[in-house]
Amino acid sequence: MSETTLSGGSVVPGWAGHCGRSEATEVVQSMRITATGHAGVRLDTAGGSILCDPWSNPAYLDSWFPFPANHSLAWDELGECDYLYVSHLHRDHFDRALLDRNVRKSARVLLPDYRTTDLEDGLRSLGFRHVVRCPNGTPVDIDGVRVMIEALVSPADGPIGDSALAVDDGSARIYDMNDARPPDTSTIARFGAIDAHLLQFSGAIWYPMVYEMPQRAKDALARQKRGRQLDRARRYVEAVGARYVVPFAGPPCFLDEDLLELNDFDGTETNIFPDQTVFLEHLVEHGITGGRLLVPGSAMTLLDGHCEVSHADPDPMRPFTHKRAYLEDYAARERPAIELRHTQRAASPRTPDLLGRLKAWWEPLLEVADHIRDGVGGPVLLDFGEDRIVIDFPARTVRLPAPDEKYRYRFGVERDLVEEILHANETDWVNSLFLSLRFRAARVGPYNEYIYTFFKCLSPERIYYAEGWYADRSGETETVALDDWQVQKRCPHLKADLSRFGVLEDDGVLACQMHGFRFDLATGRCLNSDGYHLEATRLEPTSALGG
Repeated sequence: MSETTLSGGSVVPGWAGHCGRSEATEVVQSMRITATGHAGVRLDTAGGSILCDPWSNPAYLDSWFPFPANHSLAWDELGECDYLYVSHLHRDHFDRALLDRNVRKSARVLLPDYRTTDLEDGLRSLGFRHVVRCPNGTPVDIDGVRVMIEALVSPADGPIGDSALAVDDGSARIYDMNDARPPDTSTIARFGAIDAHLLQFSGAIWYPMVYEMPQRAKDALARQKRGRQLDRARRYVEAVGARYVVPFAGPPCFLDEDLLELNDFDGTETNIFPDQTVFLEHLVEHGITGGRLLVPGSAMTLLDGHCEVSHADPDPMRPFTHKRAYLEDYAARERPAIELRHTQRAASPRTPDLLGRLKAWWEPLLEVADHIRDGVGGPVLLDFGEDRIVIDFPARTVRLPAPDEKYRYRFGVERDLVEEILHANETDWVNSLFLSLRFRAARVGPYNEYIYTFFKCLSPERIYYAEGWYADRSGETETVALDDWQVQKRCPHLKADLSRFGVLEDDGVLACQMHGFRFDLATGRCLNSDGYHLEATRLEPTSALGG
């Protein structure tokens, strides 16, 4: 592998130095990618600037921090953008405080075609009013720039959705895959040859670290997971075939003293959080030489298939070559704020009747969670210290444990963390509590997708969406009778159960009371929005007795 000497005199691998032709930056029309850390970039294109997934504040109960640090960037300048793209609601992509404080509200939002409104609602609540709805997987022209967003909408995709962005301004095409996992690459292949491919390669999960098992078994599972992550990312790289590849969207770093050793300080094969340099070396080992390192403040200029990378940091390799010292310094700077928030959590008031609160909240969700109920198949124990609570999925109840009861799935969480997410009214414990890695888990048997789907969907809107998605996947075509009409059971909009929420109006219209969507029964046409169709058939009148 070639090496490059930067202006400061330090020698770094070829993928970390300047690349391509120097004249690329001398041409007026070129695409410039400025890295803002983690999955964040600002794209300066021929048709305007797009700020993507800006994240700077700690996420997941002070567990995740951007690596390398990005707090010193000129966020107000970066936030003076024409467009904003937030790929999904993970807190390391949707940074509410940064979006509120540093991004101008006149920016037009490039919105993925999600089935729920959670992301749009979150952005509108911050003052973003100008929304460009991008049809799924379909290129659209925006101010002379071709843009395409591929939305992934299964319950396993992020917090009810993840997405990837492709941009073509005539000088270059980029594919920002962040941490999305498209089922295939045919959609991006139709968009055209890609110049720069940005994608996740490292861990963003709690497995297997939080599980109660022998260390030897845990190490074997972690080694396997690390290898699979790198291989999966490389296969995406090979399938897309871009000239240049930028590893990003992780890993985060962990600065709390309780979590510090989760960082991959020494390139350990049993650590699931390898950094960018590990993946770049992995690519080289497999004959892929287009990898490029971007750290916060780095800029890649693209034109006519060539690129030039420049770094704002005179020593961009230090966070990788002196990682332990770098992260210990970083942790020391952040420690007062971390400890303050720990103290505040410990002092927060306790919910007097935790069982009663969870029972009133979760039992109505369990009542309609047919697929999730069957998928879990047994009781799940939540150990909150002084409180132990069981979610009995088969019985659709939340209750106290029974004597000598056995559980295939157990979770242990400190009570102050439970109070934190209760006070925040979190309807997604997976992408708040679990991603913090501040819990313990045990299971008998394999991973169960349905348990984590339930914890993502702690609201009626989300639980109906997940149930409808599972029903569609299984090919169910269940219908219900509403007066003299037979209609599909689930609303075409967000899969609400029409036997519960469907109301027939006098003018031949069915209204779904979950979100107010209305359908003309004679034609099935949605009266609120294009793209939704209701299957409905008028029932034959029953003949009178003796007729």
